[in-house]
Amino acid sequence: MEYRTLGRSGLKVSSICLGTMLFGGDTSEDEAFRIFNRALDAGINFIDTANVYTKGASETIVGKALRASGKRDDLIVATKVTNGVGPGVNDKGYSRWHVIRECERSLKRLQLEHIDVYYLHRTDLDTAIEEPLRALDDLVRQGKIRYTACSKFPPSLMTESLMLCEKNGWAKFVCDQSPYNIADRSLENEQLWACKRWGVGVVPWAPVAQGLFSGKYVAHAPPPPNSRWKGDPNSMAAQRFTAESIAVAEKLKPLASEKGVTLAEFALAWVMNQPAVTSPILGPRTLAHLESGLKALDVTITGEDRRRINAIVPPGKAVANFYDMNFSMPLRKDLGLTEPA
Repeated sequence: MEYRTLGRSGLKVSSICLGTMLFGGDTSEDEAFRIFNRALDAGINFIDTANVYTKGASETIVGKALRASGKRDDLIVATKVTNGVGPGVNDKGYSRWHVIRECERSLKRLQLEHIDVYYLHRTDLDTAIEEPLRALDDLVRQGKIRYTACSKFPPSLMTESLMLCEKNGWAKFVCDQSPYNIADRSLENEQLWACKRWGVGVVPWAPVAQGLFSGKYVAHAPPPPNSRWKGDPNSMAAQRFTAESIAVAEKLKPLASEKGVTLAEFALAWVMNQPAVTSPILGPRTLAHLESGLKALDVTITGEDRRRINAIVPPGKAVANFYDMNFSMPLRKDLGLTEPA
């Protein structure tokens, strides 16, 4: 396992981050424990969850696994706040009230005295950004969190936040969590550069495009059983599992085959070895998925591989909608611009 510095923090994290979004949902508690323990045995020391994953069950299972492992002091545990956790008017967003309350709740579920990395999960454009930044800094000073981070922040808001933190002496973001994969390379247009300029680590989610690169999708054929995309043309997945993106997956399969690995392993290795990337999130549903992901550690991405990939999806381009949906669409909505029906 390779270990990389998270931003300018000096903190060393594994080059793969274990994502636990499915723990307590599609992944049973017993299987989650097997995945967790195998990840630790493989050298993964970076664990990612969120207060909203499986309605808090993910954090609860991670907390149990952490305690049972006896290795809490060797692990970097990240969780998140912002998304809605209930029907109440204050059950979401950036308010100090919500951020501090949810931090306390996450600590209890995780059975921790402190959270290592605490993300603002997405933008809340109704609240002044100073509100959560000051709340996060207070939590750092209280010893309840060690580092702050952002997720799905457009470059302008991330930069504004970092400048405000610098001006006021508040804790700065050490990393950013955004979608990045071969099917959507939009992050390369500005976000990766902004992170590099500010010394912010990059922790990409959806490195295998939420299963697009699993190898099981075929053009002009219905989605396979138990797949993420059920064929609903109005679903979020329909904007990602398009004829064009499935065609891209087909074109990439020979590159993976030449290396004797699966398309998913090849796609994960590509993200892991992209400039400025710290630690892509691997979110396995089963132990077999984790074992496959670990094989990406041994895949070498050559200059010729990059040239061939660039010919299929050029730098900065996208054939699946991950970035726009999470970055630009909220900004357009805030401006009052309507999306096509």
